[in-house]
Amino acid sequence: MAYVESGEFTRDQRYIATRITADGRDGFPVEAGRYRLVVSRACPWANRAIIVRRLLGLEDALSMGVCGPTHDERSWTFDLDPGGRDPVLGIERLQEAFFERYPDYDKGITVPAIVDVPTGAVVTNDFARITVDLSLEWTAFHREGAPDLYPSSLRDEIDEVNEVVYADVNNGVYRAGFAGSQEAYEEAYDRLFRRLDRLSERLGSRRYLVGDTITEADVRLFTTLARFDAVYHGHFKCNRHKLTEMPVLWAYARDLFQTPGFGDTIDFTHIKRHYYEVHRDINPAGIVPAGPDLSGWLTPHGREALGGRPFGDGTPPASEPVQQFA
Repeated sequence: MAYVESGEFTRDQRYIATRITADGRDGFPVEAGRYRLVVSRACPWANRAIIVRRLLGLEDALSMGVCGPTHDERSWTFDLDPGGRDPVLGIERLQEAFFERYPDYDKGITVPAIVDVPTGAVVTNDFARITVDLSLEWTAFHREGAPDLYPSSLRDEIDEVNEVVYADVNNGVYRAGFAGSQEAYEEAYDRLFRRLDRLSERLGSRRYLVGDTITEADVRLFTTLARFDAVYHGHFKCNRHKLTEMPVLWAYARDLFQTPGFGDTIDFTHIKRHYYEVHRDINPAGIVPAGPDLSGWLTPHGREALGGRPFGDGTPPASEPVQQFA
């Protein structure tokens, strides 16, 4: 499977836009137990959905299937499950759920995806919309004390921040890593680090990106920062600085990592295996680096001095053990 393009990398954004809503206007009403969120812990886009599901306490209402860290040109597979089949959907490949709805589906088989369990057909893989809808449409099943990750009073500002973070950082690391020319790479590299510098300035005097609580904006930035030193710095040549060499962003990332619902969703082994084993046109031998040293994620960050209330008037989710570092 080829990832590097001849010039500038352009992400295919033709996602399935069907929504699961409280009123069921697209034909898929919110119902506890009806849908299955399919993810890979390696994928930053899927990681967002894992975090939001956990922060909102939707585990009992929305089950989750976890694919392995690697995939081939066909799709993600359920190789972590007994017999290589998802125990709820009964399928070996996520591709089967896409074909169940669209037999001639010719776009990317991506995670996160939400599948309608009764029919076995995919409903949506629109990652940006999925997390927002978990916040806005699934409120009947939120846990008591769930945070408001997309407050109406801050929505415009969150959207503005998300737009530039997506273009320059979330997707920016891929534009650098999959660039097919020196010019395209350098443009993406410069744009990435200009944005990281601006984010450092923004976060130098405030604990969170928007307002004084964790929002959708923090979730979106965190999943890229969590992968920065382990993957993007070396594998994607985003090497002006490591995250650990950017003091404000490193402290901000550690603050979130140590917040229940964030670090306990991270699996660095899966993250490294995915990028280094799958992207063979960048890393032909498929060798997974032994480093970096990840123990610093649990060191004090000092961000409490900036104030802020992580969960606002809510409460943290029940703690889970942090994934083992490797």
